[in-house]
Amino acid sequence: MKKIALKKGHDIKILGIPSRELTTVNNSKKVGIMPDSFRDVKPKLLISEGDVVKIGTPLFFDKTKPAIKWASPANGTVSKIQLGARRVLEKIEIKIEGQDKIKQEPFDERKLGSKTRSEILNYILDANLFHLIRQRPFNKIANPEENPRDIFISGINTAPLSVDLENVIAQNKETFQKGLSVLSKLTDGKIYFVSNQNFNFEDAENVEISGPHPAGNVGVQIHHIKPIKPKDLIWTINAQHVITFGKLFETGSYDPKIRVTVGGPGASIAYTTEVITGTSIETLLENQIIGESPVRLVSGDVLTGEEVSLSSYLGFYDSSLTVISDSVERPFLGMLSIGSSSTKYSLTKAFLNLKNTLFKFSTAQNGELRPMVPINAWERVLPMDIFPNQLYRAILAKDIEEMEQLGIWECDEEDFALCSFSCPSKIDVGRVIRDGLDLLEAEG
Repeated sequence: MKKIALKKGHDIKILGIPSRELTTVNNSKKVGIMPDSFRDVKPKLLISEGDVVKIGTPLFFDKTKPAIKWASPANGTVSKIQLGARRVLEKIEIKIEGQDKIKQEPFDERKLGSKTRSEILNYILDANLFHLIRQRPFNKIANPEENPRDIFISGINTAPLSVDLENVIAQNKETFQKGLSVLSKLTDGKIYFVSNQNFNFEDAENVEISGPHPAGNVGVQIHHIKPIKPKDLIWTINAQHVITFGKLFETGSYDPKIRVTVGGPGASIAYTTEVITGTSIETLLENQIIGESPVRLVSGDVLTGEEVSLSSYLGFYDSSLTVISDSVERPFLGMLSIGSSSTKYSLTKAFLNLKNTLFKFSTAQNGELRPMVPINAWERVLPMDIFPNQLYRAILAKDIEEMEQLGIWECDEEDFALCSFSCPSKIDVGRVIRDGLDLLEAEG
């Protein structure tokens, strides 16, 4: 088994770490899917308000790739379809009424070895679940007509306050193995399963990785195991969705349940629970006591998540809801004020830290956008053989040739989130990386 030890990166010491034990929450009365949140997808509705749908019923498809449809995560009535500017499909809400599912004929595990790629692929497409598979570069929904070089699955989650994937996989080992066996039929290359535990799954190249965040990011893992070259195509699947595929082929139906964490400095109770995909934020916060001070709700982790409201829904690929203080207190003398390791957070060890203190972070940036100061702040937290400073400048200059030479094919904004967090100039490095990827894709 190949082993990788990363030294660069950083684990943010943030207050509100969720308990690993499962907490039961009330069932959500409604779910929501946001079609406009899927990158490079042009959705076309297949349902109308008032329609009754089952778990697995196709809700919409991608007009650029009509074979890809999105399955309903709930049984019930379509209560609301929200359109935005230029009639862009923004949200589909479903009022939950029962547990009926669309079922296919389960796969006989003994005959799985004789099945062809086309048969496996069509089974997933017929179940309306192909959108669980994404591709690199560009981190968008994969194209079923393309054959990936390899498939990568990260079995470790190092993001702040995230779900313990190792525990989830250990509790569903047989189903996870079934999912791996199915996915192995979709590529002529290898399936790479990366974890920090000594898992040894069949049908996969098992890799053990250790180190601080972003060691769990699949982009970082690809970089250290088998880097992406121009014109290479990699497929990636969330580890919990591998279990979803395993259950699909075992039972013939879609199980929309996933493990989710709720935590952060603004959460009165930090816990882990199991809910259906697209559950309402209101349901996840029913047992929380939110004080008078304002808080920000983030679907996803604090480094890469999106701000949501109480009336919104958990993002489709998100498995965390973070509650963080939105009140900004300006200290006297600002950065010149006296502080200690218990009151000020530093990645450069500017303050002596005598104990492992968890910090009550807020949304304050502690400064505003200012000229870039190249003092290797980005390089210290990026565990990739890429020059982020030079790549940043090449993107701003729209020099595609230089961007390619500096390794943009391997990049995604989530891998540069710590660069944004640590940047003394308050530059959103991840957003600029996404701008570069969009430019590269448009030119391609």
